[in-house]
Amino acid sequence: MADDSASINLTNHFLIAMPGLADQTFAKSVVYLCEHSERGALGLMINKPTDISLQQLFEKVELPLGRADLRDAPVFHGGPVQTERGFVLHEAVRAEDSTEPVYASTMVIPGGLEMTTSRDVLEALSTGAGPARVLVSLGYSAWAQGQLESEIGENSWLIVHADPQVIFDTPVEQRYDRALALLGLQAWMLSPEAGHA
Repeated sequence: MADDSASINLTNHFLIAMPGLADQTFAKSVVYLCEHSERGALGLMINKPTDISLQQLFEKVELPLGRADLRDAPVFHGGPVQTERGFVLHEAVRAEDSTEPVYASTMVIPGGLEMTTSRDVLEALSTGAGPARVLVSLGYSAWAQGQLESEIGENSWLIVHADPQVIFDTPVEQRYDRALALLGLQAWMLSPEAGHA
């Protein structure tokens, strides 16, 4: 019999925290999964803003922010791992006549998004260029081999195919409800009690 966990790939999906998820970091969170394989999973929370604006972040890294549309955007708490490191989730950017990512340290995510950790994406934004839509986070969320599958089995998370509009076009305070709506659900429909049928 085949191992079911090997066949599940939740890359480019949202994890939506169930009400019973007591972990303070992940309570009422929506996590965008950038990568999921038999080795584990890596994602960014998209609905937990910090009190730092992109303008303040760019000042800290000694770059001007050449994009007025991003100055007041919050930097997000992406997760509890490497919270001093920046992660930029953005639409795919390609140079003319190329299929390769433009930025040095970029993870290409099936579905049209990319996650970049190199400074060159910030430098592009500082000149007024760069990806049209971005979400910048400090830290990321990670699960070891089999850990996420185990948490899903314990009814900690709902899963739905990711919609970039929820990440980039939805007000932060509405992202949890919008992600649930992708499943045809509303928060009041969810019981905080875990049950097994």
